[in-house]
Amino acid sequence: MEIINLIRDAVIEASTTFRKDQFDAYKRALDMETNENTSWMLELLIENAEIANKNKVPLCDDTGIPHVLVEIGENVSLPANFFEDIKLGIEKGLTELPARPMAVRGNGIERIEQSKGLYTDPAKLTPPSFILDKTEADGVNIHVLMLGGGPEIRASTYRVFHKRDNRKVFNEVKTWMKSEVKMLGCTPCIPSVGIGRTHFEASSLMIKAMAYGNLNEQSKIEEEITESINSSKVGALGIGGSVTALGSFVKIGPQRASGVRILSMRPCCCVEPRRSSVFLHSSILE
Repeated sequence: MEIINLIRDAVIEASTTFRKDQFDAYKRALDMETNENTSWMLELLIENAEIANKNKVPLCDDTGIPHVLVEIGENVSLPANFFEDIKLGIEKGLTELPARPMAVRGNGIERIEQSKGLYTDPAKLTPPSFILDKTEADGVNIHVLMLGGGPEIRASTYRVFHKRDNRKVFNEVKTWMKSEVKMLGCTPCIPSVGIGRTHFEASSLMIKAMAYGNLNEQSKIEEEITESINSSKVGALGIGGSVTALGSFVKIGPQRASGVRILSMRPCCCVEPRRSSVFLHSSILE
């Protein structure tokens, strides 16, 4: 029951609470912004986050789809029903939040066509298969991310012929992001990028980029991507201004000997990535 309640709380926290690095990034954006109307919009986004946190209500009407990254210590034994308890915790969180009912009824074809309508129960919004990884910690890390539909519409996973030059890869990222972010609507954004050997691996690395990323600790390439997007002058909610991206998250995985790198790219919206993490020490799991 403890695991179930911890995951429930993580779902609610991810959905209702800005992290410290998000608040810090918005404050920096306000200091940088020279457009009066855009500054006002940034202030409203900060106020929205403060109200959501205080009242424990969703940051956005699109409450998102739960994604789960589980990192397991090398010598940790998982208890019976461990993954089922995570699912039950997610269901409780979605119900108590409450999440927006978005789960589609029917068989495969009926779900594609949405011909049978929607479930009214938010708990029917099941997560996709969990991403599993290892950790050096003596326990288990569980990262819960709530991913909204707008960034998914603008996301992409595809191959880049790198020509043994990282600039070729990251120029593709910058060009693609600048073309999509202006149509996102919910800016300022946080571009998240995974670079791997397969489409699945690149997508999982992009999830990890969102799970681990910190807007107060940016690499050189993350700063370059952010500066490139800010040069577009799209601004908050697309009304123009100096800050279109609050920062960037990049995760590079193993690469294979070939002329191709697989990129997964997602322009997180102005409330994302919505995430929360739970650490379960091995003593709890015994």
